[in-house]
Amino acid sequence: MKRVLGTVLAVSALAIFGSGCSRNNIEAVNLANEGDRERAGNLDGAISKYEQATNLDPTNHKILGKLANAYLKKEQWDKVATTCAKAEKIAPTHANYFFLHGLALARQAEKGPTGWGDAKAPLEEAIKLDPNIADAHFELAEVHYHLDDEASAIESYTKAITTKPDVLQFYGPLAALYKDLNFLDQAEQVLTQALSFATEGDKALFTIHSLLGDIYDRKQDTAKALTEYEAAKKACGPCNEAGQQIAFFNLGAAYASTNPPKKSEAMAQLQSFQKMICKGAAAQRYSDQCTQAQQLATKLGGTLQ
Repeated sequence: MKRVLGTVLAVSALAIFGSGCSRNNIEAVNLANEGDRERAGNLDGAISKYEQATNLDPTNHKILGKLANAYLKKEQWDKVATTCAKAEKIAPTHANYFFLHGLALARQAEKGPTGWGDAKAPLEEAIKLDPNIADAHFELAEVHYHLDDEASAIESYTKAITTKPDVLQFYGPLAALYKDLNFLDQAEQVLTQALSFATEGDKALFTIHSLLGDIYDRKQDTAKALTEYEAAKKACGPCNEAGQQIAFFNLGAAYASTNPPKKSEAMAQLQSFQKMICKGAAAQRYSDQCTQAQQLATKLGGTLQ
């Protein structure tokens, strides 16, 4: 029985190898499986396994995809890009490799020296292969925006929203672009649509409400602006993440602009902004708001410490 079983196993192995599968191919798959098991608790260990696997079998695009996604988690954008480029050559119909490639190049462009234009082609190819990748439309919109192509940016932002309308983070950049172009009604419409998909706790709500507040400010609708700034402040809670501290200034200025002014509420918000921003490293970035905060406090009969 043992001799027969051994013969069967030998024949099976020959069948595998005869079908184009080598010992290296099998070992690469085994290493990739080990990487899968390590990924949750030891990402560096998983990457090491995937790298070994790709060295053994550089033609397995699925293993390259696993490696690219592991690099993605560590935000090693240069390695994501080079790994996806390899996967694209082996599997040119897989849209996700082109998307991750474009995403990685866009992230590199944010820090330089890679140009934004480099990310355009892989993102366009991803969309050509699969128009339903909403994130690819969004990233392409970001590329167009940084290349000063506002019309194409609007088109791609809109396609991202159309493809996946329940993702609130897609709406803010489109509304902001409309606002910058002074298309306030279009910006308001985008943000109002976003709120129809809002769920409590979504971090994007801070941006949505802040932009709406600014739009109503520009339309000189003080009451609506105040309501939105209050909602923005509620959405960011302690508002201690980068960019969120502006909520204190916006709300303080809104309280100061009511008729009659809500002095105590305004001073409390402006004082928080003074401490968090105007006396810190970000003071130069927000120099205009810091000056305005002092002017508003003086107008209210108080001073900021």
